[in-house]
Amino acid sequence: MWDAIHHAWTALLATPHIRAWLGFGWACYVVVLGVYIILQKREPAATLSWLFSLALLPYLGFVVYYLLGPQKISRQRLRRPRAYNKMYPDGADTSGDGEDALLHRLAMATTGYRAVTAHDVRLLVDGSATYAALIDDIRKAQSHIHLEYYIFQPDHSGTALHDALLERARAGVKVRLLLDAVGSSRMPPHFFRELIAAGGELAWFHSLRFRQLWKFWKRPWINLRTHRKIVVIDSRIGYTGGINITDEENDALRDDAYRDLHLRLTGDVVLELQQVFVEDWIYATGEHDFISEIARSLPALESGPICAQVLTSGPDSDWEAIHRLQVSTIHAARQRVWLVTPYFVPGEAALMALSSAALSGLDVRLMVPKMSDSRWVTLAARSYYDRLLAAGVKIYEYGPRMLHTKALLTDDDVAIIGSANFDNRSFRLNFEVSVLFEDATVTAALARQIETEFAHAPRVRASRPQAFLTERLPEALARLLSPLL
Repeated sequence: MWDAIHHAWTALLATPHIRAWLGFGWACYVVVLGVYIILQKREPAATLSWLFSLALLPYLGFVVYYLLGPQKISRQRLRRPRAYNKMYPDGADTSGDGEDALLHRLAMATTGYRAVTAHDVRLLVDGSATYAALIDDIRKAQSHIHLEYYIFQPDHSGTALHDALLERARAGVKVRLLLDAVGSSRMPPHFFRELIAAGGELAWFHSLRFRQLWKFWKRPWINLRTHRKIVVIDSRIGYTGGINITDEENDALRDDAYRDLHLRLTGDVVLELQQVFVEDWIYATGEHDFISEIARSLPALESGPICAQVLTSGPDSDWEAIHRLQVSTIHAARQRVWLVTPYFVPGEAALMALSSAALSGLDVRLMVPKMSDSRWVTLAARSYYDRLLAAGVKIYEYGPRMLHTKALLTDDDVAIIGSANFDNRSFRLNFEVSVLFEDATVTAALARQIETEFAHAPRVRASRPQAFLTERLPEALARLLSPLL
């Protein structure tokens, strides 16, 4: 084999003017793809990173860009007004006046989801509490159970949830499960066989499409994932937040399980989560007929005391809605900004918002894991510390376990909780869902939870030691890759 390769290489080099032809081909490759990337009009740093990768790695760079490069999706979506008219009667807009009304209008303009209400909002800390509440509600389901997850593992936690779904499916409850093809790639084909035989339905978001690789002009969607965690039970109870279905997040089984936060919701906001699931299910399967089935089982809309608004974002929108709402919420703050995120790789707008709030005298706090499950992301996050500390931001590194909570709290009445991290991937590449709350009770509960974490999160000081080879240089190098993380 090696002799054949050597013979072919020698013959290639013997071709007349081969170096000139290869140089010409390389120049055409750089110019054509460079123009294509430039015309996408993305941030200069990200554009330059891809241009240098393509130029310096003419073959490997193209493969990486083909598989992982930025893409936009024109997905076939339901027109939301038509979907609302078909599924739900018109609900009252509960948004108030002043700064918070501006946030609600911005959210509506960028996502299409209205400011509605919730009857009850429960903060569920860690996986064991979340799984216990979720399985208990599933066992009481009467009509349908809709689930969408990034990670669903066939382990102890996944099996317990599967068994609860199987029991309900055998009782006649319609179960629809949408999983991300990459996040749940470890799922064996037979795991859901009984559930499907009992009438449950399983769909995959952005399957890897190996059978379509011959259509080389259709770039695979390996890098565009649904990072959403959604459960809707009978259109009455909803779950969302940061917790996947895996033993890695089950603190009842592992001492090193992720520290995380999830939401259990009741009220009109659940119908908005239902809408997100419906759109994703139609996108993944092409099915529409089940909408009328859902409409027949909808509960009557009743306003609750908590103002809530579902936020969505993904590569099918140019608005980066969750990122935009987070930055706008920080700018609107008047007393405090507390941000908790496992992955902190901010863009310039987010970095400016945080530093400006601190320079204005607000109580700005950032909590990240001492060491996340990605060393490159941890290093990239630390590369921003000096600028934030100089502005007056208080930074804390949570140490006992991997911190996986994604939450933003401002003042005493605004909170955003969901699946979105504070990084480029969540801002632009992943399909994410969060909930914006305008409510003093929810904010107070979130503040109490965050305060309990401070006891396990030493504060980072500006005078911290920074060795050149082991810290400063790796952090600077990781920051160069931040547009690609």
